[in-house]
Amino acid sequence: MSGFFAEGDLSPNRIELARRQAAAGAGYIDLTSSNPTQQGLLFPADILQHAAATYLANRRYTPDPHGNPAARDAIVHYYATRTPAISLPPDDIFITASTSEAYGLLFALLTAPGDNVLAPVVSYPLFEYLAEIYRVELRPYALDAARGWRIDPASLHAQADERTRAVLIISPHNPTGMVVQHALPALTSLGLPVICDEVFAGFPYGVAAVPPLGALHPELAVFHLNGISKLFALPDLKLGWIALSSPASTQFGERLELLNDTFLGANSLTQSMLPSLFAQGGEFIAQMQTQIRHNLDAALQAFAHNPHFVVQPPDGGYYLFPEVRGWNDEEELVLHLLGNGVLVHPGYFYGYEVGTHIMISALTEPTRFATGLERLLAALDR
Repeated sequence: MSGFFAEGDLSPNRIELARRQAAAGAGYIDLTSSNPTQQGLLFPADILQHAAATYLANRRYTPDPHGNPAARDAIVHYYATRTPAISLPPDDIFITASTSEAYGLLFALLTAPGDNVLAPVVSYPLFEYLAEIYRVELRPYALDAARGWRIDPASLHAQADERTRAVLIISPHNPTGMVVQHALPALTSLGLPVICDEVFAGFPYGVAAVPPLGALHPELAVFHLNGISKLFALPDLKLGWIALSSPASTQFGERLELLNDTFLGANSLTQSMLPSLFAQGGEFIAQMQTQIRHNLDAALQAFAHNPHFVVQPPDGGYYLFPEVRGWNDEEELVLHLLGNGVLVHPGYFYGYEVGTHIMISALTEPTRFATGLERLLAALDR
């Protein structure tokens, strides 16, 4: 362990310094946004107000280590409507303050210092920080870019050893958009618990639907992580959950109950609102899906015949992770683009150092997204 939190360099990097300079000057278009509230995607206030008022009129603190029963029933119904459906008893749901907290609970549940967890080599930085906190090793398994960023089964087996405690899967994957659509024999043969982050499951693109991993692998202990930050564009209300497959519940349910009871991190107000979000939020989700799909369509059309780009349509989510030809240094590329008024992320932010990649978010407000694409393409032609 490198002891990042004790010794790590927290000074801003070159990209951040250039971003601040651009923000203080002519400004830029941000094509990296993951914050829907900054992109005009605001969940209907009347639904939130009514749901909150109902709770506030009858406020009672009745903590439950699994979470509010009505909220858990709504989550159970959500999984019953997924494709394929998965049937979960309410006691196999644990409500958390966020998916980040859920990760922390599962790292505490499944690992001890010195253990390791398998994680995709294109990966979100959060996992590195969690690994440091819990003193476990992240072992990277490969995603095959030539096959739509599919999980490489040989890499999974090569990275596992006697101290491997879990496999981390993101489906839809951030930022490649890969969706696990079929059972993976490599997972079955490993027999390890699987932490499946499915926070982008509400946004299929190249596939008709995002299957819950527990439906594909009923034999495995699967922990499904999701929440309202992405699904309902409510990152400010902070609510997540862990949905356990039957083997996960049998093996780990009692210990997870104790862990969640120790923190009781999820606030009662947002838990009480969750049934209303599911019952009345469908139209808003459809609007958000339409905006994201519109932006993905526009970007893919713009990149399709452009010699600078090699891009694969994502299965789901709202990010693109294209390869950019003609540049060998991602940082210099990002700085060049920022100098021309558009911000993207380099591939190395996600631990990927093969070729030259950038990350673009289709969550961006459509008019700004279109202008950002124009600036991006013009800057690469210069």
